Amino acid sequence: MKKIAVVYNPESGKHDNHKFIRYVSKIMDKYHYNDMYCPTQRKGDATEIIKNLPDDLDVVLVAGGDGTLNEAINGNCLREKRLTIAYIPFGTVNDVGRMYGLTKNYIKDLRILLENGVSKRIDVCHINKKAFVYVACTGNYVNTAYDTPRRLKKKYGKMAYVMYAIKQITKEINSYELSYRINDKEISGNYSFIFVTNTSRIAGFNGIYNDVKLDDKMFEVVLCKSTNKKEILKILYLLKTKNLEDIKEIEYYKTKNFEIEFKKEVPSWCIDGEKYEQKGKKFIFTVDEDTKMIMPKKNIDKLFEEK
Repeated sequence: MKKIAVVYNPESGKHDNHKFIRYVSKIMDKYHYNDMYCPTQRKGDATEIIKNLPDDLDVVLVAGGDGTLNEAINGNCLREKRLTIAYIPFGTVNDVGRMYGLTKNYIKDLRILLENGVSKRIDVCHINKKAFVYVACTGNYVNTAYDTPRRLKKKYGKMAYVMYAIKQITKEINSYELSYRINDKEISGNYSFIFVTNTSRIAGFNGIYNDVKLDDKMFEVVLCKSTNKKEILKILYLLKTKNLEDIKEIEYYKTKNFEIEFKKEVPSWCIDGEKYEQKGKKFIFTVDEDTKMIMPKKNIDKLFEEK
């Protein structure tokens, strides 16, 4: 029999954990998997669990939100022999799962992955050697992702973020003096938002970028200088009608190396929806391709260069 470890976050989403284990066990029996279950209990557990799993596993099934997947990828990057990962989205927004082509039904998702899933090498980005799956961002309002109370997310789902964001948007917009190095260029200035991403979907919005590939050894960088709410609302409107590179208030790049250094104040970073406890003022972004994930077959042509 094949071997699988199921690493799941009991606090993600609104599902019934006992029902989840019962249904998953039946499905694993059908597909001839010898399964073991590893629930997380606190922040960072998924990293430690996956870092210490045995090497002979055929696959690790990660069930949770984007933050749980982030921890799992970090744990895998700490291993000498990386494991193949499959992902079931359990969280509130589930940007990564939706991008991959997964649904809100974990039974359907399991069948999609186990019956027709394709193992693909994916790019994993790093900020100062800490891995992230789809987004690292800093600047104004990014704390909404990790400061929105869990009790609100449990009760209201995605609307909880909207409710919390409305409170945040009344605050003044700050700008941060910094310098960055990218594609052999060095640039300095004041910026209000910085996004480093490897995704076509952020905060529930699809189609942020035209042609994102998960295996091109590149990531996208966006810097915004606008410091008043009217300009930012204008940019949000323009995103519906223009490409990022055509918006004059935006500096947009596609690259595999990016360095940024803040002159004075360092704003908090949000990585895959969670707060990144950073030290220092300099941040170096890189990418590697040593992680395998089982992906839904239907989006392979859209998301990957190598067919």
